[in-house]
Amino acid sequence: MTCDKYYCYLIVMTARQPSSDSTSKCSNHLKSFRIRTGFSQSELATRAGITRQAVSSIESNLYLPTTAVALRLASVLTCRVEDLFSLAPAEDIVDGTLIGRLPRAEEREAQPVRVKVSTVGKRTIVRPVTGLGEQLSFTVPADGYVVETHSGRSDSTVHVKLSRDRQTIEQDISVAGCDPAIFLAGEYMRRQKDRTSVIGWTMGSTAALHALQRGEVHIAGLHLFDPVTGESNMPFLRRSLKGSHYDVVTFATWEEGFLVRPGNPKSIRTAADLSDPTITLINREEGSGARLLLDQRLRAAGVAPTQVPGYDHIASTHFGVARAIAEH
Repeated sequence: MTCDKYYCYLIVMTARQPSSDSTSKCSNHLKSFRIRTGFSQSELATRAGITRQAVSSIESNLYLPTTAVALRLASVLTCRVEDLFSLAPAEDIVDGTLIGRLPRAEEREAQPVRVKVSTVGKRTIVRPVTGLGEQLSFTVPADGYVVETHSGRSDSTVHVKLSRDRQTIEQDISVAGCDPAIFLAGEYMRRQKDRTSVIGWTMGSTAALHALQRGEVHIAGLHLFDPVTGESNMPFLRRSLKGSHYDVVTFATWEEGFLVRPGNPKSIRTAADLSDPTITLINREEGSGARLLLDQRLRAAGVAPTQVPGYDHIASTHFGVARAIAEH
């Protein structure tokens, strides 16, 4: 059972929102410069014409010196004012819409929730890094950590403390789909030292299309075959995105079939073979391209889903299917 089909990406053009200026606070290096030059607080105070208590308060960030005092301190320590005092960005906190669910409150207190943040149109989308899957959740850098949430449920608002530069995050491209080549494209861009990163969120074709409709991703990857028209993808796009503006890019051609154990010990050749009671199927979720194609082939073979052992055993990714077969 094989079928060539185009794997298309839908690209919705969205305008990037300018990032807001973050508030600032003073970064104070007076104490380190004073110690380096060998002055006590009293000696520095005398030379700068201020009190020892003032020096102590400045070093403790309890008092912000005036311009005149800062200039005198810099003169005594033979350095620039900006060496002693500079503006450091405050913690960059963003509010975003949560996609997915967060762990329970007690679990969040024990372990901060690492998240990816993306800007899609006017929306800020927040997803837990665990949504990237087992292979990537520990290798892809988080954009920040959830610091406050009211419910932890999907579509709720969460506050995220960013750990990456906001402008860099805004360049990231979020892709929904199940093609492993998404990650190869991201790796290629990384090697080119492009500031833009490709973040792949693994889900079936229909789920990816819905995520695009809801404004949760920039790109959706599809591989859906329509037996009525004999076309791949386009009939589904015309129905789902009617009236919307989108671009379609042919990314790859897939040959789909059965994934079996080495040597194909059960001699599985067609969909009709899946009714054999000695065969156990690992299926994909409803709405995925692989599931849609399987259902089409089962109907053509006159085999009902209830006749297929394991039809309701679901793996949500291609990697999950492969692992289940290897472990069975």
